[in-house]
This record gives sequence, C-alpha cells and structure tokens, in this order.
Amino acid sequence: MNRKTTVYLLSFAVLGILFSFCNRPKEVMSRKNMEKLMYDVYIAEAMMENDYQSFDTPEKKEALINEVFKKHKTTQAQWDTSLSWYSDKIEIYLKMNDSVKARLQRRQKATEQIMNRQIQQEQSLTARIYSASHIPDNYSFDEVNPRNGFRFRLDTTEIAGKINDPDFDFGFTVIGIPANSTPNLRTMLMLEYKDTIIYRSQEITENRNYTLGGQKYIPDDTIRKITGFVRLQDTTGLYRHIRLNNIFLGNPNDTIKRPAELSPLTRERMLVDEPMQSQ
Repeated sequence: MNRKTTVYLLSFAVLGILFSFCNRPKEVMSRKNMEKLMYDVYIAEAMMENDYQSFDTPEKKEALINEVFKKHKTTQAQWDTSLSWYSDKIEIYLKMNDSVKARLQRRQKATEQIMNRQIQQEQSLTARIYSASHIPDNYSFDEVNPRNGFRFRLDTTEIAGKINDPDFDFGFTVIGIPANSTPNLRTMLMLEYKDTIIYRSQEITENRNYTLGGQKYIPDDTIRKITGFVRLQDTTGLYRHIRLNNIFLGNPNDTIKRPAELSPLTRERMLVDEPMQSQ
C-alpha cells in the first residue's frame, strides 16, 4: 500500500511539473532561447569585469547588455521575468545553468587550443634569432623571404621591467593591405594571472592602427605572463607587401613609436552563437 502511494505521489509531481511547463506564460522565454541568452549575458558580464577601460561607466555597461538583448530580440523586462520564472523551478534552473557553464568551458578550451597551436606554429627567423620576449619595432611579411609573423612571451621579471603602469596596450600600424581584399591576418594577446587567463584577439582586415589592451592587476590577482603574436596565413603570396610599423607593448605615452593619432582600444566582439570546435 505504501509503495502504491509513493508511486502515485511521484507521478502526480511529474505531471505537475509537465503541466506547469505547458502553461509557461507567453512572456517567459523558452528554455532553449533562455540558455542562449544566459550564455551571452555571462560573456558580457565577463567582458565588463575584465575590460575596465572599455566599460568604466554604467552607461557603457548598459549599452553592452542592451546589445545582447537586441541580438536575441528580447528586452530587459522579458529577461527579468524569464529569470524569475525559471528560478522558481530550481531543479530546471540548475540544469540550465550547468549547460551554459559547460558551453563556456568548451569555448575557453577552444580559445586556449588556438593560442597554443599558433605559438607552436611560429618558427619564424625572428623567433630563432632573438629572445622569446623580443618585440620588433617594425615587421615586414617580406615577399623575398616570406615570413608568417612573430610572437613574444614575457615572464614576471620582464613585465616588471617593461610595463610601468597598471594599464597597457599592444599595438601597431598596418600598411600594405591591397584594396578590396581581406588577408587571413590576426593578432592575439594572452594575459596569464594566477587563477585567470584573459584573451584579447582581433582580425586585421584594413590599413589602420590596431591595439589590444591589458591590465597588470585584476581583482585579487596579478599578471604573471604575457604572450602575443601576429600571424598571417598566405599561400598565394598576395599579401607579402603588408608591413607593421610602430609596434609597441606598454603605455603609449612612454614610447615615441606610438603615433599621436593612434585610435583607442579596439576589441573584437565576443558575442557569438557558438564557439568554434577544436580550434
């Protein structure tokens, strides 16, 4: 008799859950769409936490969140309503949260893989002649002796000697990209702290100034290593006239290599529908 009662109660509970989801209010997002939105909101929050220079006012933070809502064709009100509704169903909410976190971890792993692969592939003449921390003043992809880019890596001691201020940039000016053409050219900066790794990445598509920003300190953590590279994939030789000028790492006010008109920090949009797999 007790066993029948238990089965009955469990069945009633399951039916109750199913019934509640069948009667989900129309203003509440579906579970699938809610997970997609949660994923992009988490990324936006991480960007605001780690990129202090770009999001140093409430207005800038609000603008980024509004970009996320616009991408998902929703509003702050619908987000709040949906979050409250799912939070009341704690088991479902926890499963959704775990799913989003797993996706974020896959993205992190994929980014680490592409960074490590790029570093391993960098066997240029510059890397062989100079120390790992060497950053050239200028760089040419050289049509006579083809080169695919350069990389550098600074440890704690080198960072202390080269970077004086809490905020710093890695930047350069690009010339020589042919008109109406887009090279497979990318720059990346990896900032390693004790418990955190932050990536800055940007595609180089036109002749202009580029910068990637970083901080020596984030909450309760200090930078330990900086790794960066600029890499060109060119099997046709079409882009061998491209040149990087005024390359620098540090505070632009401390170096004469940085042109006065260099644009402020640019950042690559990170809000994507799905990270690349096995990058």
